[in-house]
Amino acid sequence: MNPTTALSDFLRTRRAGLRPEDVDLPDYGGRRRVAGLRREELAHLAGVSVDYYTRLEQGRVGNPSEAVLDAVARALRLAPDESGHLHRLARPAGRTRRRPAARQQPRPSLLRLLDRLDHVPAVVMGHRMDILAWNRAASAVFGDYGALPPEHRNIARITFLDPASRDLFADWATCARENVAFLHLEAGRRPDDPRLAELIGQLCLGSREFNTYWAEHPVADKTSGRKRFHHPVAGLLDLSYDTLRPADDPDQALITYTAEPGTPSDDALRLLLSWSASH
Repeated sequence: MNPTTALSDFLRTRRAGLRPEDVDLPDYGGRRRVAGLRREELAHLAGVSVDYYTRLEQGRVGNPSEAVLDAVARALRLAPDESGHLHRLARPAGRTRRRPAARQQPRPSLLRLLDRLDHVPAVVMGHRMDILAWNRAASAVFGDYGALPPEHRNIARITFLDPASRDLFADWATCARENVAFLHLEAGRRPDDPRLAELIGQLCLGSREFNTYWAEHPVADKTSGRKRFHHPVAGLLDLSYDTLRPADDPDQALITYTAEPGTPSDDALRLLLSWSASH
């Protein structure tokens, strides 16, 4: 995971995704040789020279100022997660080759929360999207993680390499792209994490879709949203998820899934958990 290559890919994909009319620039018509904005147009918007922006996009600016990066982020209309990602790629901290770290262990306090969430599917996710712990309700919705080898208990790996996930997720492509966006975010934070690099390499080799999404360079944190599931027993489940991180340990997150009270999904989830408990 080379930050220079990642920076070039990130800036090119974001520039290619903008049209002159998106940023209030005149479009004089005619066939454009590049997708999206030209480098000179982006440089004009950011208030830097074309030569400087070209060198920045090629990873040849040693230590760009935060002010310049902020200007480029504004010109590219980057979201906050994307802007932070740009800063980390363009101004990487001192790099030291890390030894493969031991598998993360879930915090005892999060395990206690899991035990008390009898009717709320929940998992504890590590920073590489490893599934560190889960409750019975999560097993009822997503399947038995305990049947998988520990090294295979990973949300991104299951999404892309387990064919059953394509049947379970009603919006599989959206979920898959969100996973790639989070992995890009983590790769920017931890460019020398060998286990993360190994995971990304396995996904690149094992999934054509992963390669396609990875090349698009989406970047976003995992926060909250909605997911729909085609469950073989409960049918369609429309659930909201929330990601809760301890303030003193943001490398772990408790992810909960809930249904809006009084909806068909709420009834179906209750029936599923009751059925699961009896079996």
